[in-house]
Amino acid sequence: MSERQGYESPGIAGSGAIATGLAAVSTTTAETILLARSEASAWRAEEKVVAACAKIEGAEPSRLRVTTDPKDLADCDVVVEAIVEELDAKAELVKTLDASVGPKADLATTTSSLGIGDIAAKAGVPRLYGLHVFNPVPRMALVEVCLPDGAAAARERAMAWCAALGKTAVEVPDQAGFVVNRLLFPYLFDAVRMVERTGMEPGEVDACMKLGAGHPMGPLALLDFVGLDVAEAIGDALFADSADPAHRPPGLIVEMIGQEKLGRKSGAGFYSYD
Repeated sequence: MSERQGYESPGIAGSGAIATGLAAVSTTTAETILLARSEASAWRAEEKVVAACAKIEGAEPSRLRVTTDPKDLADCDVVVEAIVEELDAKAELVKTLDASVGPKADLATTTSSLGIGDIAAKAGVPRLYGLHVFNPVPRMALVEVCLPDGAAAARERAMAWCAALGKTAVEVPDQAGFVVNRLLFPYLFDAVRMVERTGMEPGEVDACMKLGAGHPMGPLALLDFVGLDVAEAIGDALFADSADPAHRPPGLIVEMIGQEKLGRKSGAGFYSYD
């Protein structure tokens, strides 16, 4: 492992936006392996990484290797789990990764709302730490790093890797939502409740926050970007941890999910997308 860059042989497990974005950024410093669930998802993930690399200075798609076999991660010095935000699914994959890599390798998860200790306990893998990157990964500067006691030895390597990737790492406590989502989602959900309560149009609420508070994106447009189903999952996890009503997903979000209005990825949410 390189003291300067943290890791020399990183692996990413997943094929969604976070996984492919992180893999693309990772190619700026090292040969990177991406583990996908199937041949079809591997093909789509490789396309996404190659497209992302074209927009990242120093990214090199030739440094990417895509596989569907966890055994191909055996020589990685870190593997980052980056799949759907569900405890059982994450724990199962982390357990598989733990059995696939060497005992000296670090294991991390990109969870945005689940407790690191909860995933580690479910998987039986105490060396797991949190590496919460933000979407879109190539553009967002922050990484929330959560290091429970069982993963404390990874601190210097994790921080060095974030710096090598051009990110600012902030160490955060092991609480659902860490810092950003713990504070952000009550605001986003309150914007939804504003629409429910007043009948205002989403564009009007977003205009108020963009022009009056200087936010680059309005809260309802941001929910569409995140995905309403993802937002609901995050809210459920936050509420289960805090019992704070501000963390409970609003009824309108639940209703829209039932109508398959998930935001940008489905073509409709608070706004319509072509």
